[in-house]
Amino acid sequence: MSTQHPDNVTTPFFATSQPLGGEDEITEAYYVFSHLGCREQMWDFEGKEVDEFVVRKLLSRYPQFFAEHPLGRDFFLTVRVPNPSVEKTEGKILLEVLESIPRSFDASRALRIDFPPIFELILPMTRSAAEIERVRYYYERFVGNKGDFSFPDGTTVREWIGDFEPRAIEVIPLFEDMESILSAADILAQYLADKDFDYQRVFLARSDPALNYGHLAAILSLKVALARLDALEERWGRPILPILGVGSCPFRGNLKPTNIENCLRGYPSVQTFTIQSAFKYDHPVEIVVQAIARLNETQRGRALPVPDEPAVVSLARKAAAAYQRQLAVVAPLVQAVAPSIPPRRQRKLHIGLFGYSRESASGLRLPRAITFCAALYSLGLPPELLGYSALTPADISLAREVYPDFDEDLGTALAYFNPESLTLVPDLAEEISYVVEIAPHEVNEEHRALTTEIIKRVKEGSDIQSLIVQAAWVRRFLG
Repeated sequence: MSTQHPDNVTTPFFATSQPLGGEDEITEAYYVFSHLGCREQMWDFEGKEVDEFVVRKLLSRYPQFFAEHPLGRDFFLTVRVPNPSVEKTEGKILLEVLESIPRSFDASRALRIDFPPIFELILPMTRSAAEIERVRYYYERFVGNKGDFSFPDGTTVREWIGDFEPRAIEVIPLFEDMESILSAADILAQYLADKDFDYQRVFLARSDPALNYGHLAAILSLKVALARLDALEERWGRPILPILGVGSCPFRGNLKPTNIENCLRGYPSVQTFTIQSAFKYDHPVEIVVQAIARLNETQRGRALPVPDEPAVVSLARKAAAAYQRQLAVVAPLVQAVAPSIPPRRQRKLHIGLFGYSRESASGLRLPRAITFCAALYSLGLPPELLGYSALTPADISLAREVYPDFDEDLGTALAYFNPESLTLVPDLAEEISYVVEIAPHEVNEEHRALTTEIIKRVKEGSDIQSLIVQAAWVRRFLG
């Protein structure tokens, strides 16, 4: 699943503006289908201005391609909408998107394509079965069945306007906070109790859990969630198909064209991996195509077993508490550097989970995960290093058992660690030095030289944006 996450350094060749705008994202959707081999494109209505006429524009610009490879059969457009239970001011966007789905089907039928181009949507920050049910019910009751309503003269809306199809849609819950991720199987079981679907997709976030709870806590929570979803699939008797929202940065998933086997080995039960912008644009295109083909051809397996779920959940909470304590120390650094991170797409402010936890003990306000990672990596202080200091050797042994790529992922991040960064956070120097000794790693000297200069300029108050971009080029991801 190609997404619009702006973690790339390189501007795509087809871009007409920087940051990437709405018309370019239409071109991008065609490009990932026709050239890169992605089967699905997320169309994100949450946190950004977006073109709701995407289907009509794709079909009118590339009619031969989509006549031969219809949306809804060969390729898929899956919309992500705001969750009214959390984002009250954006809630009516959900209703606008639902109303647009039959219109998109009409555009397909103009090309004699009888497949609904949009029939699934992603509901972010899901926390209950009721939230999923409301979206499905609203569409079926007030959109899909709208044609049955009659006017006083006896004319139906269908006779006046035409059919409203598809009659029903599928809702993909996206679980983003730790408690919801750990409860994903229970929430889904409640939702599916009276359903006779052929399958159910479920989306597990990777970036926001890491931002909120730390790298290790996010991964351990996902391992438990996937094992529980695997058990639910066995009970339900039909496929539960997980989607994992991974980016190129290790903190956000460590999925890049040169690291496919890592994720396939670590998450064998995942059906769909997100392909974000750095994956698509910061590597040679032939390597990108090969990597996507490898993902497409790989058959889904069973989830990795979690040997002692209560112990793993306890370890995740322990790591999260250490991370959140350390996060309070590094937050001012992030806030100081974040304005220098170059934008890659036109987005509205998205305050994320921290913005919705004002009454929490931390009360922190942070940028999005990509900017957060870009800021800390630019200072030679990878965020993966936070949250480990409270772990005992026994804790680390358990983490390695549940998380087979523990050393590889941490070692990748440590390659970009600069000891000079500890002068910016002296209160954490001893704790972070402890983490540096955990995993074997090689130092990227080019990146270290660039971050040394960035640290110097931060202390001087000088401009750092060009150096941030140079360092990101070395990593092949912005954040």
